[in-house]
Amino acid sequence: MKIRDVKRDLTTLILYAIGFLLLWEWLRPVEQLTDTSNIWLFIMFAGVSLLLAYLGTPIILSGIVKIVFILYALHFLYGEGSFLSLSWAGSFLEDIFTNSETILNRDWPGLTNHFRSLLFFVLLWLMTYLVHYWLMNRRQIFIFFFMTMIYITVLDTFTPYEADMAIVRTIILGFAAMGILTYYRYLEKEGVKASLHFSRKWMLPLAIMIALSVGVGLAAPKADPIWPDPVPFIQSYSEDSGGPGPGIKKIGYGENDSQLGGPFIGDDTLVMRTEMQSRHYWKIETKDIYTGKGWIRSEDDEGEVFFGADEIVPIPELTEDVTSEKTERTSSVLNVMNYDHIAYPLGVQTITTNPELTYSLDSEIEKISTQNQTGRSTPAAEYEVTYQSSQYSVTTLQSSNRETELPAEIIERYTQLPESLPQRVRDLAVEITQDEDNWFDMARELESYFNSSGFTYDQQNVAVPGEDEDYVDQFLFDTKIGYCDNFSTAMVVLARSLDMPARWVKGFTEGDYIEGSGSGVSVYEVTNNNAHSWVEIFFPEVGWVPFEPTQGFTNNIQYNFDTETDTPAQQPETPEQPETPELEEDVTETASNSEGFSMTTMWNSFKSFVDRNTLWIILGVLIAAVIGWVFYLKRGRWLPRYYVWKMKNNSSNQDFTKAYFILLKELERYGLKRKEGQTLRDYAAYIDQFFSSNEMGELTSNYELLLYRGKLDEDSFKKTKELWENLIKKTIA
Repeated sequence: MKIRDVKRDLTTLILYAIGFLLLWEWLRPVEQLTDTSNIWLFIMFAGVSLLLAYLGTPIILSGIVKIVFILYALHFLYGEGSFLSLSWAGSFLEDIFTNSETILNRDWPGLTNHFRSLLFFVLLWLMTYLVHYWLMNRRQIFIFFFMTMIYITVLDTFTPYEADMAIVRTIILGFAAMGILTYYRYLEKEGVKASLHFSRKWMLPLAIMIALSVGVGLAAPKADPIWPDPVPFIQSYSEDSGGPGPGIKKIGYGENDSQLGGPFIGDDTLVMRTEMQSRHYWKIETKDIYTGKGWIRSEDDEGEVFFGADEIVPIPELTEDVTSEKTERTSSVLNVMNYDHIAYPLGVQTITTNPELTYSLDSEIEKISTQNQTGRSTPAAEYEVTYQSSQYSVTTLQSSNRETELPAEIIERYTQLPESLPQRVRDLAVEITQDEDNWFDMARELESYFNSSGFTYDQQNVAVPGEDEDYVDQFLFDTKIGYCDNFSTAMVVLARSLDMPARWVKGFTEGDYIEGSGSGVSVYEVTNNNAHSWVEIFFPEVGWVPFEPTQGFTNNIQYNFDTETDTPAQQPETPEQPETPELEEDVTETASNSEGFSMTTMWNSFKSFVDRNTLWIILGVLIAAVIGWVFYLKRGRWLPRYYVWKMKNNSSNQDFTKAYFILLKELERYGLKRKEGQTLRDYAAYIDQFFSSNEMGELTSNYELLLYRGKLDEDSFKKTKELWENLIKKTIA
């Protein structure tokens, strides 16, 4: 390898200074983002190494100076006693042997800080050599400059490191280095001696261009980011389903709902397998305090209520006059996720499971948990629930709020709204319901409002409210795009704005229909994708009544429109067990657009697959990259054979023309590069001299003959192929 002699002039010193400053940009974030201290020692080592390279210090002497520096720095950081006494040498060697064994065992966390610092110094040694090589030998610094830009921008994006000025400094240093090196390459190419006159003509415009570019870049207005922050997406792969915080999360049941908003990743992990006589939602808990960002439970603790198997679940029932028909039904659950809580339908009566388990009801949020005889929470592998399937009397619901005053605790707790709620939310609630005179019709207007007015159901392009923004206000007036949490929370807030007691409910939809049986029982599979939230509104002398504002969903609540003002067109389908075709129509969670559902399902399945196999995918990509790199490095062994095989059966003159240029390319890869301006005959003579043959000259003569005549006779073509094959085989490394 040819090594240029280092000129010890001012321009070369500037180049080394630029290389040092670029290397410094790699070290600046280390102290801030890690627990590395005394970073100045590593910066000083990089400076000393580049200074020795600039001074042209002999390799042996330069190596001795660097080794002494490293040993002294390590003693300064970790050693005791005097450095010159060499009392530390024994423990230092022992530490190297111990950590070498740790590396062989691939116990990377077991490396000591002493050895990590030694490795860091060695890395810096290599980096300073590369900087010297790129600057003085290759006269090219773009790769190092480009990698530095990637390094600091990635840190700026994914870590707390603020790289605004680092980017500016790197741009200035990189452009300056590339400009100076380009100047030197032109001088060397043209054989012109550097002079002050030429330097001024080159360097002055370069400095003006850099200053102007940086100045305009700093002064120009900056647009807001157009891409969402990628950090939440990456973090979502290590977060639990339903985890707290904005950004992309996995869909599924979670207890923390204090920060709603943002897209989520689909997850088809099976939660439970159910057998039902009729479709219904599975309720888990409710929330009552809206904060402007999400939901939390009240601080008031109403205590737990304990009950046993087959005892009536102590959740208040509907009054008798609210229904015109009651049917007792049964649903059974195979609990796959091993949750220690019970998912139950509206109107639950009893729960039956392992007789050794008991139940506790958190009255405040109506969450039922299972526990063993010692009082510890224990999942129930299987359980069965009985419940009352009822029809709601519209007459009773329309008149309920006019007949009885609500208890003060109900009003205070379930009409709570934050003081920061924008007034336009309250005004919208009044506008939507202005033509109605009772709570039920007002609730129905709120429920149907979201099926129009430009709202869109979407799981991906969902905004996260800013620090000064309200979650519901943003959804209602700014984005109008969201999923169940957006729709249900918005309806609860609108209802409370009208002093209607309302609460937020979460659980699962009925799931995906699997099969039916002749006994009228249908089997469903409930996955994390079926996690859902909806609304319950309290009616005096009636109780909590569910509503479903989310587009594309139906909670199968049946109404008995027993008033003269309600037309049959308003009445939903009967509560009887639907036939299989109807089930297949209703089991999808999205709207009736089957193509959109299919694409969403496929996309969610793909993301779920990536989620479950991220490590294997990364490992596979790395293995493929290594194999590809090895194949590239070893191309000298297999590529000529491939060309021989490819051209073996070709017999056209056009194929020979391609083959000749392939041979030229392979000879260049082999190291026999054709000089600029060299004729083919001169180059052929050079090749024949190298291989001690006359094959390249004869092959080139046939190539020229083909160019002038347009074709070769059969005997000449056959001979030409043999010559080409012999030469291409000689390039095998």
